[in-house]
Amino acid sequence: MEGIINVLKPPGMTSSDVVVWIRKVLKIKKVGHTGTLDPGVAGVLPICVGKGTRLAEFITDQGKEYIAEVTFGVSTDTQDSYGKVIEETSSPKLRKSDVEAVLPKFQGEISQIPPMFSAVRKEGKHLYEYARQGISVERALRQVTIHRLSLDKWYEGNHPKAILTIECSKGTYIRTICHDLGQALGCGAHMSYLVRVRSGPFKIQDSWTIEEIEKAFGDGNLAFLLPLSAGIDLPRATLPEFRAKAFRNGLPTKKEYVKVSGNYNASFVQVIEKGQLIGIGVWREESLYPHKVF
Repeated sequence: MEGIINVLKPPGMTSSDVVVWIRKVLKIKKVGHTGTLDPGVAGVLPICVGKGTRLAEFITDQGKEYIAEVTFGVSTDTQDSYGKVIEETSSPKLRKSDVEAVLPKFQGEISQIPPMFSAVRKEGKHLYEYARQGISVERALRQVTIHRLSLDKWYEGNHPKAILTIECSKGTYIRTICHDLGQALGCGAHMSYLVRVRSGPFKIQDSWTIEEIEKAFGDGNLAFLLPLSAGIDLPRATLPEFRAKAFRNGLPTKKEYVKVSGNYNASFVQVIEKGQLIGIGVWREESLYPHKVF
């Protein structure tokens, strides 16, 4: 069994919990996820099965889309609703237009400081390990890209709330965007909920709950298992049969034998033979070399 499963992770489960569950239900050992979702976050979590685990790096690198709720006037030590409230102010005069006025500062290429309650490592320890000991350490800035940031709904009150849609690069901390919005407005804020609605080509409307996967598998229905090529947003390189055999054996192929659809200047391509994905190739000078072979 090999492929990719578009799982709808429920809140309360870690990404590793989902992997363990898939292994148990499908009775297969080779299973991995493509980027951690915090336990309290729901949404799309692509799971790689069998040879699909070798594609995880390419799926993880793709863009993400989230829907987040921001609560203004309340700051927490984790930047989300699971942390300890460290500051609270009444902000009934805050308006939707005030928030919209600062949103452009958070679009395009921006710098973020990873939150202390995160899995980033510092001198061999996770930041959250320091945080749980009450220790704050210096963190390096990280560059991320926010492709789109829109305010879709607004709820007034002593602690106004906003619903945001965010399209971003991998490694973006959505709760840090929410926290920094509050800082920019001078009232504080935290992320009160988050749903990942897209990871690369995988969309929430096409995802499967763990209960649906278990039932389908029990019925002998593998519709939830997508082909390996479903998760790769790379140009397609088609090889003639005699060069495909050489590719499988680890040999390079000259550019003249490769037919590429998509961005010819991309470093990596998915290699196709007779409509099937047989590996990932990498360009070196004028030849295509095998990077991963299936």
